[in-house]
Amino acid sequence: MIEEIELFAAKVRLHCLEMTSNGNSSHIGSCLSSVDILAALYKGVMNIDPKNPEFPERDRFIMSKGHGGAAVYATLAEIGFFKKNILETHYKNGSKLSGHVSHYEIPGVEFSTGSLGHGLGVAAGRAYSLKLDGNEARSFCLLSDGELDEGSNWEAMLFANHMKLNNLCAIIDYNKIQSLDSIENTMALEPLEDKAISFGFNVKRVDGHDIEKLVKALDFSIEKSTKPTFVICDTIKGKGVSFMENSVLWHYRNAQDKEYDAAKEELLARKSLLEQ
Repeated sequence: MIEEIELFAAKVRLHCLEMTSNGNSSHIGSCLSSVDILAALYKGVMNIDPKNPEFPERDRFIMSKGHGGAAVYATLAEIGFFKKNILETHYKNGSKLSGHVSHYEIPGVEFSTGSLGHGLGVAAGRAYSLKLDGNEARSFCLLSDGELDEGSNWEAMLFANHMKLNNLCAIIDYNKIQSLDSIENTMALEPLEDKAISFGFNVKRVDGHDIEKLVKALDFSIEKSTKPTFVICDTIKGKGVSFMENSVLWHYRNAQDKEYDAAKEELLARKSLLEQ
């Protein structure tokens, strides 16, 4: 199963490159850092059904770092929520695939995001609603590290602990770079684990590009604890394209011409290796 998920992630990375470059949009670095997390969730962890996107017992997923929308759309298309050729319209006039995540007529998207700091509150509300309904489905939320500068996230964490939302999982795409500089230079987060523990969460820390470790960390049981879960995923901005990795440049930029060709060559080589 792990090899299958790794190949799935390789395909999603290619989609992300093509979508952002062809649509002349931003955030390729942010998309690439989150791909393995999304692949682990959608292919190895969450209870979902592409043929029945709104069945009541499905696990909910909120992409709070909505600027990584291309990665979400690519994941949903690759897994079968809608046709992959729709990805070609990303960020173009008249397209339903906006730069930031939109749920409007997009099967599999639970909530529109992009204004940072709101996703976790929504995910906590969904988790609470599921509990009130006696529904054992889980609520997952993927946040950026820079997004934790927003105080609303910490309010949501207080709520999650108080309500004993053991069906909630907050996931941090910890690539250490936000829009214009490093996390450390902008608003340092460490010791992040200690902070999450002090807010009453079960905390796990994992290599955000190790599929096997991701699946184990993210596939939590609501019966083993009364606490919500907080998974810190140490990731690399621009993962998969050597000249994009760990570079703030690729937060807002997309690859064109020779850079696009070089990036695609690297991603195709990875995909071909996994297909052998």
